[in-house]
Amino acid sequence: MKGYVNDEEPAFEIGVVIPRRVVQEKDESSDCAHVLVKEFSKVGFVVERVIGIGDEFIKLAAPLETLGKAAAELQIKKRTLIGMDLQFEVEEVEAFEKQPDGSVFSWCERFQCYCHLIYGIVNNTNSAITLKFDGKKIYWEIGECLIQKLESEKIVKQVFPLHDEKKRKKLLRSWAFHWWDLTNQPIDEIYSYFGAKIAIYFAFLGMFTRWLFFPAALGLTLQFIDFGSLKLVVFPAFFIVVILWAVMFSQFWKRKNAALLARWPVSSAVADDPRYKIPGRKECSVQPPMELIKVLEADRVKGKEVFRRYEWLGRLLRFRNDAIVIFSIICLQLPFELAYAHLFEVVGSDTIKFGLTAIYLFAIQYITKIGGKLSVKLIKYENNENTEKRSDSLVYKVFGLYFMQTYIGVFYHALLHRNFSTLRKVLIQRLLLSEVLENLVENSVPYLKYTYKKYRVRHKKKREKGESTERIQFTSRVEKEYLKPSYSASIGEELEDGLFDDFLELALQFGMIMMFACAFPPAFAFAALNNLMEIRTDALKLLGILRRPIPRAAATVGAWLNIFQFLIVMSICTNCALLAWLYDEEGKWKIEPGLAAILIIEHVLLLIKFGFSRLVPEEPAWVKANRAKHTTQAQDMCSKKLLRTISGGDTKFEEVKKLE
Repeated sequence: MKGYVNDEEPAFEIGVVIPRRVVQEKDESSDCAHVLVKEFSKVGFVVERVIGIGDEFIKLAAPLETLGKAAAELQIKKRTLIGMDLQFEVEEVEAFEKQPDGSVFSWCERFQCYCHLIYGIVNNTNSAITLKFDGKKIYWEIGECLIQKLESEKIVKQVFPLHDEKKRKKLLRSWAFHWWDLTNQPIDEIYSYFGAKIAIYFAFLGMFTRWLFFPAALGLTLQFIDFGSLKLVVFPAFFIVVILWAVMFSQFWKRKNAALLARWPVSSAVADDPRYKIPGRKECSVQPPMELIKVLEADRVKGKEVFRRYEWLGRLLRFRNDAIVIFSIICLQLPFELAYAHLFEVVGSDTIKFGLTAIYLFAIQYITKIGGKLSVKLIKYENNENTEKRSDSLVYKVFGLYFMQTYIGVFYHALLHRNFSTLRKVLIQRLLLSEVLENLVENSVPYLKYTYKKYRVRHKKKREKGESTERIQFTSRVEKEYLKPSYSASIGEELEDGLFDDFLELALQFGMIMMFACAFPPAFAFAALNNLMEIRTDALKLLGILRRPIPRAAATVGAWLNIFQFLIVMSICTNCALLAWLYDEEGKWKIEPGLAAILIIEHVLLLIKFGFSRLVPEEPAWVKANRAKHTTQAQDMCSKKLLRTISGGDTKFEEVKKLE
């Protein structure tokens, strides 16, 4: 590939796991491991075999030439120097934008190419091939995928991404262990290593944490200074400032997101493609079948009617699924949450209350997992466009469960008992227990799982050797990575990865500090301190405790931004109710000037919430200018190419590229 000669050795980025053999085959040519290595080498991989303690591993690295050919076969669209997304061509590699780290392909594109090459190995001979493994014969039929065949025979145990040790150590130094920079993060390096979705999450977390410093300072001021009778003015002012802060954060995040997408050469065509397999991910969407497309081509009038029925049937299915989830929450979860809230109110001991809250937080996880699995099954029958759309649908459904379990108890204390003292205690316990326990669980449980897996492998090896007192050491890095847990979601791996839990934690925290801001202003300081820790602990978790995650192409926070905006609207209503109780301590509900002012504030803030988007544009001006420039250049290029084609002249990219 001209212009891009890679002087460095390609890094091993994919691992294939096969069990250690008990019986060594005399004829290596038919041995499964030998055949795998030979076939991987044929498609252009750099291959290295590693014998581990419990399993064997085949590490794969792809030179730039191999990735380029795979990208051309997949017809991957990449951003060009003029801003257009065009199908990648090996010969014209210089026309495409490079990644922030200088590479031609992003991690998401590389992973897509790896999967295409690995799962594209088929038997192209004229007869079935006999393979052997541990004395067992496997027949590789004509046209059959080798990896899928060996996976079905339990010979290939897993295909998973590997950490690039050089880049991983660099990120550990500049990110995970870089505590004194507080919210500063190497977002471009995170994007290059983990992909757009994870990079967007950390950009969102960093910006959210920086913006928290302002309401945190105001909240601490209100907590430590006694304003006396002025509190009836100070608290409404604090509430107005906090709502305006949240609305501005939402709008300015959209601008930052647009700026990041303009900075990174992210193509919309990199999203989930049905032509390659993602290990461990199941397809579960109902896409338009080819029969419908054929009907549309044959009879356009009849075809439109068929597609119209198909479209509205999908919408009705989504409505039905949402109704099932809402009905389940109301009939099953609501009584459980109210019973817990009532017990918390009648129990007198603070120690018992803390214990009750801890037990509740642990018990509710199982209820939520059941709800998550039910939601995944329901989504299988929705005709969503792609995996990210299905993930958004899952987020909305499961967040309803979490919203109920997180806030219903707080609403109970606030609305029924109108006890500010008890409400503050509940908020403190929820913030401290939920965030501390969440951080403890998400970082300690993966490490304990990893330690237990290593113990099991050692114990199994010792039993095979007999009574050996020699300590078995893991010397292979690829085996250590294989034993590490994957970055998976608590509700399952079908549609979401660990980002679901990380975003969920942020959303629940945001709702807690916003909806009850007037009851406990220092909550913003708790949240800021927790998020400062969260940035580094999440980085350490991804780089040191878990496997390298499978990349996701989506480059926005998706459904979570809508959830944040919903929580802002909810916080306007709840805080107005809290302020009304401050003015109406006797419960007479007289429309006095103070209460009238609160009602006016509520309506004005709701108007500001929905009208603020016109004040703050969602895209920076320079992003719009770049897009306009690229559009003009693309039109000029297409016009010149069309004229030369009509006139019979040869069109070369090098000649037209002078427009840049």
